[in-house]
Amino acid sequence: MNEFCAQAANAVVQKAGAMVQEKGLDRPTPLQSTGISEKAVAERFSKAAPRYDKLAAIQHTIAQHGLHNLPAQLVGNALDIGCGTGVHTQSLNARGLDAVGVDIAEGMLALAGTNYPHITFKQGSAQALPIASNSIDVVYSSMALQWANCLNSVAEEVHRVLNHDAIAELAIMVSGSFEELTHARKLAQLPTAMTPLPTADAWNRAFRGAGLAVKRVITRDYVDSHSDIMSLLRSVKGVGAGETGKQQKVLSRQDIKKLSMAYHNIHGEVGRLPLTYRVCHFRLEKNA
Repeated sequence: MNEFCAQAANAVVQKAGAMVQEKGLDRPTPLQSTGISEKAVAERFSKAAPRYDKLAAIQHTIAQHGLHNLPAQLVGNALDIGCGTGVHTQSLNARGLDAVGVDIAEGMLALAGTNYPHITFKQGSAQALPIASNSIDVVYSSMALQWANCLNSVAEEVHRVLNHDAIAELAIMVSGSFEELTHARKLAQLPTAMTPLPTADAWNRAFRGAGLAVKRVITRDYVDSHSDIMSLLRSVKGVGAGETGKQQKVLSRQDIKKLSMAYHNIHGEVGRLPLTYRVCHFRLEKNA
């Protein structure tokens, strides 16, 4: 856990301890840490920014489903956490909300500011949002929060910025994603390329521990497909995904050949190669 995460974690422990003391419980909710490096995530997504919208078709589909899950009538201030190039922040703005986008990656924000100069974009972490407390009516996020390294800090920040009786609609990739690639790498005797993602239950505990009401959870598998292993690997790298928090060995030509053979052995010699994104769509409310 890095220094920032440790500081954030200590603050969460103190607040969680106070919450459980009020409820007569024995101990605070355990911290949920992923071990992912925020700095590495920011660098990876900044590099991906120029080509992100062209490569992120499935991410766009997931984001659209998240937007569709929002109530038809919306008013007030909205926050898009992990706004990327700003395309979905603009969608919130077009629905009559005063939307602000926050992202950790400078490269993404540079594009967002150029594409949508009428919208405010700010650099910041989901674990320390540059947003005033009790100021947001709708928090929206899609395919960003899985890259945070402290689940509890994310949940605390969502709770902090929301107005009373406000909502959050969050699409988060969870454990079970990229299982085809993980299985193929194991069969090819190659090291795991990605830190295991938190489970839906881990996020559920973090949200409830922060005082948010979990009103609805929809878990859905979104399956992308690719013509060959290089296309599949580029799709993951090209959108900044696959972060582990540590330096990974570059695959050699022999490694790629072994991985391709393993993938085809699992999924058939002929046809496209599947890659599954398991996503939880959370609807949260702040009632107090």
